[in-house]
Amino acid sequence: MENCDVLIVGGGPAGSTCAWKLKQAGFDVLVLDKSYFPRGKVCGGWITPQVLDRLNIDPGEYGQQRTLQPISAFRTGIIGGDALQTLYDGPVSYGIRRYEFDHFLFERSGARTQAGETVKSIKRSGQGWIVNGHIQTRLLIGAGGHFCPVARLMGEAAKSKQPVVAQETELKMDAAQAARTRVRGEMPELYFCPDMLGYGWCFRKGQYLNIGLGRRDNHGLSSHVAAFASWLKSSGRVPFDLPEPFEGHAYHTYDQQARKRVGDHVMLIGDAAGLARGESGEGILPAVESGILAADAVIACKRKYSRERLAIYEDSLIRRFGNPGAFDPLMLMPSRLKQFLGRRILASPALTRRIVIEGWFLHLSQ
Repeated sequence: MENCDVLIVGGGPAGSTCAWKLKQAGFDVLVLDKSYFPRGKVCGGWITPQVLDRLNIDPGEYGQQRTLQPISAFRTGIIGGDALQTLYDGPVSYGIRRYEFDHFLFERSGARTQAGETVKSIKRSGQGWIVNGHIQTRLLIGAGGHFCPVARLMGEAAKSKQPVVAQETELKMDAAQAARTRVRGEMPELYFCPDMLGYGWCFRKGQYLNIGLGRRDNHGLSSHVAAFASWLKSSGRVPFDLPEPFEGHAYHTYDQQARKRVGDHVMLIGDAAGLARGESGEGILPAVESGILAADAVIACKRKYSRERLAIYEDSLIRRFGNPGAFDPLMLMPSRLKQFLGRRILASPALTRRIVIEGWFLHLSQ
């Protein structure tokens, strides 16, 4: 039997960050992940400076051997329509490749790791758990994304609402493709669906191009993606065929509903806890911050992990992100009115800057 103080299921940004903080505090941490690192990850790969700050990452040092694309402008509009450009004096975000970023965090955590092992069984054992019949721990932390087995254990997966669904591709362009592509690295392009239920993006990071589309409903996602890719080609933004099929993923946003994120000797962080931003779907910063907040709560519990003690983690999430599942008057707004307001906002340079870019995507108010 292998023993550890804390077992973290999932080695993405949330799990690796939590492991890193707990390891620094002297805990024996084991990170379990079904994949071997480095591994691909379906994600646009967009981080704000706050992510680097929370992780104590020097951008100059990180960018020496890895992709770190400074972003100082945005191109926004509605699919099939005109677009606006929003410019800044310097970098306000960065583009990364999750293949590199996650591997960096996974290795930097300093924790013991068990890659390539899928969670097949979780059983209670006194004041703790036995996972896969050979790993024993006092505290189990679920960081395995939308399909995290620890979330299923807590019953959160069964009662969840419709998640946000997305499809995307990230390709390495050859010289001819790179020369013909009109998307600029410092200026990601964001195009909202006409019904305002989702948006598509084009994000260039050196030789790599990331294109995808996500929606709050799961009806006809593939057709929306195909239409978006076709429009990018016909408009000349990306004038070549994109590889098929696109990869899919799903996640819950923090504004959808209140979720149980702690229990006796168990916690959820990152996408397993449904922490992605409601408007943009951005999940890396919430994942990183939840990993840090969870580690702080674990340390404060002094190795006594009852539901009541771990509740300080849920309290810290509310202080940081607000009340989950709070009433949103936009949910009662007729779809036609939402579409009208969305088009007015996206047609205004001032409103696009303040509401769409700085509010929904950069979260400067927080």
